Amino acid sequence: MQKAIIHLDMDAFYPSVEVLDNPALKGKPVIVGGSRERGVVASASYEARKFGVHSAQPMATAMRLCPHGIFLPVRMARYREVSKQVFEIFYHFTPLVEPLSIDEAFLDVTGSTRLFGQPEDIARKIKKVVLEETGLTVSAGVAPSKFVAKIASDMDKPDGLTIVPPDRVREFLNPLPIKKMWGVGKVTHHALMRLNVRTFKELSQVPLKVLEKEFGKHGLKLHQLSMGIDDREVIPYHDVKSMGHEETFPQDILDMDTAKKELLYLANKVAHRMRKKEVAGRTVTLKVKYSDFRQITRSKTLSKSTDDGFEIYSIVCQLLEKTAVGKRPVRLLGISLSQLSFLAARRQLPLFDQDMDSVRRKNLNMALDSLYEKYGEENVRPGVLFSK
Repeated sequence: MQKAIIHLDMDAFYPSVEVLDNPALKGKPVIVGGSRERGVVASASYEARKFGVHSAQPMATAMRLCPHGIFLPVRMARYREVSKQVFEIFYHFTPLVEPLSIDEAFLDVTGSTRLFGQPEDIARKIKKVVLEETGLTVSAGVAPSKFVAKIASDMDKPDGLTIVPPDRVREFLNPLPIKKMWGVGKVTHHALMRLNVRTFKELSQVPLKVLEKEFGKHGLKLHQLSMGIDDREVIPYHDVKSMGHEETFPQDILDMDTAKKELLYLANKVAHRMRKKEVAGRTVTLKVKYSDFRQITRSKTLSKSTDDGFEIYSIVCQLLEKTAVGKRPVRLLGISLSQLSFLAARRQLPLFDQDMDSVRRKNLNMALDSLYEKYGEENVRPGVLFSK
C-alpha cells in the first residue's frame, strides 16, 4: 500500500501564541527570543521576517534590522501548553505521530482514510480543527514520503496546504533548488555548485560514481532524495538521548567562583528535570562557549547512573579544570547527561540500603522536588545562589 504522510508545521508558533494572548500585537513585527544584549531569536512573526529577521539570529542583529519590532521573552511553559492542545488534535486522526519539535510533526495517515477520507481531506480537517480550537494556523504538506511532505509543507506558508500525489513527485521536486534538500548544508551546497548542480533534476542526472567520489555514502543518499526516494517510517516515539540545560549570560563570566555558582544552579535544574522524567544518566557533559564563540565540551562517564544534582555538580567541577574557564571570558555554560536509563521505581527507597548518605540524598531530592512543584524551579535554589 502506498504510504500517505502529512508534515504539519505551526506558523511562526511562538509569536502566534503571543498574538493569541494579546490580540493588539496582530499584524506587528513580533520577535521572541533571549536578552537583547546576548540572546538569539527563537522565532519571528512573518511581519518581522520581511525585515530579514530569522531564528538563531543574534537579538542585537534583529534589533538593528527591525528597530520598531516588539521583542518578547520566551514563555516556554505557555508554548508547551498550546502545543499539547495541538498534538491532541493530531492524535485524534492517527496514533502514528512523530513529533519533531514543539510545533512540528509527521503523521502517517495511511490507515486513517476509511475513517477520515483521503489524505488531503485529513490535512484540511486537521487545519480546520486546529484553527477552531486554538486560533492558530498550521501549514501542511501531503506526500508519499516524509522527505517530500516536509518540503511541501514549506511551499505555501503561512496557512498553506501543498499536496504531492505519488505520480507527481518528480514533477514537484525537479525544479526546486538543491538548498531545499535535507542534508545539504553550506559545504555540500558549494560542492554541488562546483559540479554545476543547482536543482533536484540536475542532481538526479549526476552519475552515481561522481557523487560517491565527491561525497562518499552521503552521495548515494543525495541521489535518492533528488528523486523523492525516502522509505523512512513515521516513528511515534523516540527514546530520549540526553537531557540538559544551558545558559547564555548577559555579561561574560571572568572568574572560576562565579562559573561554579552558575554550574551549581544548572546541575540542580537538570537533576530536577531528570527526576521528573524518571531517568538517570551515566555520562555527564560540560559545555563551555567562550566570548569569541569558540565552543568546547568535556565529558565523564560514571560507573553508575545518577539523577542527583550534587553528584552532577561535583563531576562538572572536575571537568571545569580541563577548560580555560577563569582564564578566558565565558559566554555560555551548559550541562547535559546522556546514556539515560528509565527508573520505574526510582522513588522507592531500598529497605536494607546500607549507604545512609545515599538514602539521605534521595530523601533530600524528594523534598526538593516537592518544593519545585509547589514554588517553581526559579524560586528554590541553594543558598549560595540567593542573589542569582
